[in-house]
Amino acid sequence: MKLIVGLGNPGRKYKKTRHNIGFRTIDALLDRHGWKLNNSKFHGDYAIEHFNGEKIVLLQPQTYMNLSGESIRPLMDYYDIETEDVIVIYDDLDLPTGKIRLRQKGGHGGHNGVRSTIEHLGTKEFKRIRLGVGRPVNATPVVDYVLGKFPKDEKEAVEQSVQDAADAIEAWIEGKPFVEVMNDFNQ
Repeated sequence: MKLIVGLGNPGRKYKKTRHNIGFRTIDALLDRHGWKLNNSKFHGDYAIEHFNGEKIVLLQPQTYMNLSGESIRPLMDYYDIETEDVIVIYDDLDLPTGKIRLRQKGGHGGHNGVRSTIEHLGTKEFKRIRLGVGRPVNATPVVDYVLGKFPKDEKEAVEQSVQDAADAIEAWIEGKPFVEVMNDFNQ
């Protein structure tokens, strides 16, 4: 069983913000396959589905970003999911908008959702997909920036990065080694 986690904040007001690009990737996978997040437990909304003979869980933690690990860990424990079968999708200020980067492990890089995930999993060794949102170019505080929406001129690049992330996840679920997926999708 594989666990695909998109990080974000719950509620309509955060729906299209930069910080919710992980949720948007989960939404893209749901839309592609006609799936629904029809379970609410473990402080999250999730779906259990089958794809290419693999049982998968798609999770959107409802804890708010900074407490994401409080949703991920209990779900992993309940379904007996190993860390090597987890992939976490989240926004990254250090990548330009529209770029994606896959990694097998790493630190939190200042991202509080990833920090919480590392704390609750007890390891930095889980797969991740970072989707670029760029950095503020003016004096906008980072918090306001990540909780802001993408400007119209970035929407196409954002949508392409979300679709690329969804493609990468599907390739991994289909059995392609993650190193090969990284080689295919890292830009």
